[in-house]
Amino acid sequence: MLSRPKPGESEVDLLRFQSQFLAAGAAPAVQLVKKGSRSGGDANPDRPPLQDHRDVVMLDNLPDLPPALVPAPPKRARPSPGHPLPEHEDPEERLNRHDKHITAVLTKIIERDTSSVAVNLPVPSGVAFPPVFHRSQGRQGKPATSGKKSIFAQEIAARRASEAKVPPVGAVASTLDPPEGAATYEAITPREQGSQLPWNSYSFQGPHLVTGKGLKSQEAEQEAQTIHEENVARLQAMAPEEILQEQQRLLAQLDPSLVAFLRSHSRTCEQAEEKATGEQRPGGRSAEVIGEEPIMPTSSSEPRQEDELEPGAPALALPVTPQKEWLHMDTVELEKLHWTQDLPPLRRQQTQERMQARFSLQGELLAPSVDLPTHLGLHHHGEEAEELLDSTFSWYHGALVFPLMPSQEDKEGEDEDEEPLAEKAKRKSPEEGNRPPSDVARHDVIKGLLATNLLPRLRYLLEVTCPGPSAVLDILAVLIRLARHSLESATRVLECPRLIETVIQEFLPTSWSPMGVRPTLSLHRVPCAPAMKLLRVLASAGRNIAARLLILIPRLSAQPQLSGFDLRSRLCRFIAEAPQDLALPPEEAETLSTEAFRLWAVAASYGQGGDLYRELYPVLTRALQAVPKELSSPSPQPLALQRAASLLTVLTQLTLAAGSTIPEPRSDSAEASLSSTPSSITWTQVSGLQPLVEPCLRQTLKLLPRPEMWSALGPVPTACLLFLDAYYQAWSQQPGLCPGDWLQDTERLSEELLLPLLSQPALGRLWHSLGCCSPHCNPQSCAPAPEALPSLVSLGCAGGHPPLSLAGSASPFPFLTALLSLFNTLGWIHKGLCGQLAAVLGAPGLQNYFLQCVAPVSAPHLTPFSAWALRHEYHLQHLALALAQRVATIQPVSATSAALYHSMALALLSRLLPGSEHLAHELLLSCVFRLEFLPEGAAGGPEAADFSDRLSLGSGGDLGCERGTLLAQACQDLPSIRSCYLTHCSLARASLLASQALHRGELQQVPALLLPVAKGPLLPTDWPFLPLIQLYHRASDSPSGLPPADTVGTAMRALQWVLVLESWRPQALRAVPPAARLARLMCVFLVDSELFRETPIQHLVAALLARLCQPEVLPNLNLDCPLPGLTSFPDLYANFLEHFEAVSFGDHLFGALVLLPLQRRFSVTLRLALFGEHVGALRALGLPLTQLPVSLESYTAPPEDNLALLQLYFRALVTGALQSRWCPVLYAVAVAHVNSFIFCQDPKSSDEVKAARRSMLQKTWLLADKGLRQHLLHYKLPNSALPEGFELYPQLPPLRQQYLQKLISGVLQNGVSET
Repeated sequence: MLSRPKPGESEVDLLRFQSQFLAAGAAPAVQLVKKGSRSGGDANPDRPPLQDHRDVVMLDNLPDLPPALVPAPPKRARPSPGHPLPEHEDPEERLNRHDKHITAVLTKIIERDTSSVAVNLPVPSGVAFPPVFHRSQGRQGKPATSGKKSIFAQEIAARRASEAKVPPVGAVASTLDPPEGAATYEAITPREQGSQLPWNSYSFQGPHLVTGKGLKSQEAEQEAQTIHEENVARLQAMAPEEILQEQQRLLAQLDPSLVAFLRSHSRTCEQAEEKATGEQRPGGRSAEVIGEEPIMPTSSSEPRQEDELEPGAPALALPVTPQKEWLHMDTVELEKLHWTQDLPPLRRQQTQERMQARFSLQGELLAPSVDLPTHLGLHHHGEEAEELLDSTFSWYHGALVFPLMPSQEDKEGEDEDEEPLAEKAKRKSPEEGNRPPSDVARHDVIKGLLATNLLPRLRYLLEVTCPGPSAVLDILAVLIRLARHSLESATRVLECPRLIETVIQEFLPTSWSPMGVRPTLSLHRVPCAPAMKLLRVLASAGRNIAARLLILIPRLSAQPQLSGFDLRSRLCRFIAEAPQDLALPPEEAETLSTEAFRLWAVAASYGQGGDLYRELYPVLTRALQAVPKELSSPSPQPLALQRAASLLTVLTQLTLAAGSTIPEPRSDSAEASLSSTPSSITWTQVSGLQPLVEPCLRQTLKLLPRPEMWSALGPVPTACLLFLDAYYQAWSQQPGLCPGDWLQDTERLSEELLLPLLSQPALGRLWHSLGCCSPHCNPQSCAPAPEALPSLVSLGCAGGHPPLSLAGSASPFPFLTALLSLFNTLGWIHKGLCGQLAAVLGAPGLQNYFLQCVAPVSAPHLTPFSAWALRHEYHLQHLALALAQRVATIQPVSATSAALYHSMALALLSRLLPGSEHLAHELLLSCVFRLEFLPEGAAGGPEAADFSDRLSLGSGGDLGCERGTLLAQACQDLPSIRSCYLTHCSLARASLLASQALHRGELQQVPALLLPVAKGPLLPTDWPFLPLIQLYHRASDSPSGLPPADTVGTAMRALQWVLVLESWRPQALRAVPPAARLARLMCVFLVDSELFRETPIQHLVAALLARLCQPEVLPNLNLDCPLPGLTSFPDLYANFLEHFEAVSFGDHLFGALVLLPLQRRFSVTLRLALFGEHVGALRALGLPLTQLPVSLESYTAPPEDNLALLQLYFRALVTGALQSRWCPVLYAVAVAHVNSFIFCQDPKSSDEVKAARRSMLQKTWLLADKGLRQHLLHYKLPNSALPEGFELYPQLPPLRQQYLQKLISGVLQNGVSET
């Protein structure tokens, strides 16, 4: 069954639902019944005949609210053959005359008259916040209230009763009006039909349902009486059977819960009236429904007992009888055992009373009338059952409509200061639901504040107490801090009831009293710049929030998320008028106008607010024409320059919107349709802005040689360059314009402005200052402030940023980033300008900056501010590399510069943070795998690698082909390598599309301007090994194995790229420890049983293993420390040994990797794993001594001191499991360690070690294998050049001979004595 339309779904969604419904062929909820066919046949003979020969629509469940009645043009019906229509009768009047539907009486709605309604103003209080009622407070002296009332409503009722001193309820019950929206309902139950009075005897004394309340006083009574007389006349004209039939039809159409509510209310009113008047009802029974009797369950027939035991009440009927011998049952407290009784008999509860919440074991709420045993459902024995319902359903969106209808008093009391239930459900996130706010605040102060219900309190201060100016500014600053935290917190601020409405109405009014220079006593009803800044921060959180702020949408109670705030009129108000004409203090007027421009710029960055441009075009051009005059003044005002930069930013975004094309929507959702809305600005409307902006840029460049004047300009030069960048980008995308026009204009701009700028020494000064202002090269420039808290997100410190920092006043990053962006756009449009613009890459300051960035320095600690600053720095680096790549396609680049650019690209790729997915994708596509940036591939690099290998003294035998050949082949396979890494280093598609839209200027696809939280770089530090790691995980998850072609190709491309980096860019792998590289190589052998046998894989792994075993790298190989991405190296090695034992078949390369971690300096656990658990693998370790990649001494020195391992060595030698002919390396190692142990005469050894040493020497002397006895006794030194791997003593040294003779004589004496 299809669900009802949800908030946010458009007509496209409804049409899709209709198509799905028609395709499914399900039964419709509306049944169309016809009286008869044209041929006279009866379509439904079982249905009783109707009075009118028309199509009647029967609705199963009539909604609570009538449908919207939209006038439609009159429709002329075709008359049936047997019933022709009169000529002069209006079909609409005839239809209305015969229409008996319930909506026919709701066609005319009269608004309620509130002219005579008393207005109750809030009582002034001397406290900042209203008192909070806690459940722990005593409730003495308060009368017990019946009905479903929350604690808050009871407190409000008690306060009102004490203030007004109202008389008892029984004295005034007859004078009270029924609550608004309540109604009485009279119906006849089937069992009462036989005892009714004759249908022609009625005693109607007056209207009960319609009271006339809400109409004017002189018309209320007359209108109510008229309606009453019409109802009485209609009832008297109907037969009793017709009344019953209509009654049943209405009951079938109404909601059962509404019928129950009306019946219970009628019964409550009757009881209150009887209690107030003390009179009996007149003789005869009316048509009211008497309250139903209790529904007794079949399992129990006992009457319901009261909650409290009276003194004379009988004893409780407990399931078991307590015994005094039981623990703590010497004194039986019956009131505490009350809960063990059987459940009370079920009764139909009134909706105003509390209800016992009962649930099935499937979590479904059971109806009160369902008799369910206790072992089939959950029963609540507490006092506040509605609280259990609230906490139970809070995780489910169905809690937006509470299952129990509150009474009118509860509604009126809760609407004053409590949030709606929907807001409570949204506030209870799974993360914060079970944690107190104090614990949440320790991790995140903003989330902790939001969990304390801070927003309604701040709204109360602004709306009710009207604090002073300083308090208002502090509250707005707090709201800005909350909104800047995340999209979730911004949404919470936006959806707080009446908060944003209060801010807009009180602090952004369209009319106000003129203000002077003196400090004001109140900021209410006065425009305030922080209020506009708050709205700008909210709009930055997402395009939907910005649309809700700008667009006026009628507020719907069922869909509060569609409410709009119509800031469009206020933007026009504060932008259309000059700051000096706003009747505000000068500084406040400038700041307010600047914030208005910034809010518009944020909306324009989503492609919104374009219609304002046509209305405010004269104002914008007039303000733009005044900018050069402001720039030429001797002392320009900083606020005026900030306003000019904001104006240029708005024009930049509007220009991008005019040049952007509408992409295809990715889905049929409402958000996709909103994002694909075409821009309301055309190119012709913005094409005339360039002649107005270019003079501003010329004026600013004149001040570049004067540092003090240049720093005073602020962001104006950057804004001018960014506008020209957007202007030429949009101009080149216009399909109907001549390309020669923009090509000529770009040449003119470069000759008149840009090329002379490159020759200025002042520009070189800016390049040289990059290093000292860089967050990467100078981490102290973005160090956290002393007052910064780890749990409170901060973008700076109270004292501001230092001048020599990325965000400081002397920072060159904004201007140089905008300049490189303009150069990239011009080079993309006009390729002939690339050679001239490439001069900027040769600046010495930029070259030195790149050298500092690729140098091995510690990366700054990631904080919110450092992440923000690093994103800007990485953007400048990417723009410089993109320009270098564009130049490399046209003209050759020097080998030194190309290698520097490639090193910079590799370093940048490993440092990019979340939010820069587009930059990482572009680097993988262009600079990283570009042959032009690998000059070693064409300048004798492979040959130099081979020559270096021949000169190396630390490597062992050759396990594969020459490294130069492999590097040359890798250079030829760079396109395939790039495809491999684009596949396995893929980023999240949603994040990539959002980043692309933001960097490319695709405004219709920008979801938000908030940057994601940066917990680390986008790619891991070992990203070159990612394809190998993914192959290993895929092989572990699929027992059937991977496709051979895909596996071999992926592994070969990854190994080729790692070999290139190891040989020519070793600094790119500096962050990956040698032990982690060894673990990644071991993954190649664990993928399957055939991959390592492929010849290309063998050659590449052998070359990489030789690089790891170089003398300068091998000391850094540490297998005992924690490795990134690996939980335990011993576990990996155990798995590696098991795989080697199963599938290696004596492969020498596989054996070399097994032997490498067995060096003496590594953990003994690795050697114990081989000789203790996988001793059978020794027969496959046939690697010759000449092919051992490391020296044999690294295995034999220092002597082994682990007794368990020495015993395993000796056992393997004696049993023949370890022999020289099938495992020469480990045979020599075991002989060396056993020899050193048996002849050791350390007096500090323990008795256990001494006994083991004597026993092992005795067993050695008694060995039957003379060759093994000769090796163990006469071992001298390791020597891999000899067949055995070691040298032997011709004769034992004297000390060893004496020690051996002494031990032998002792053995012989023991043997003689024993005999």
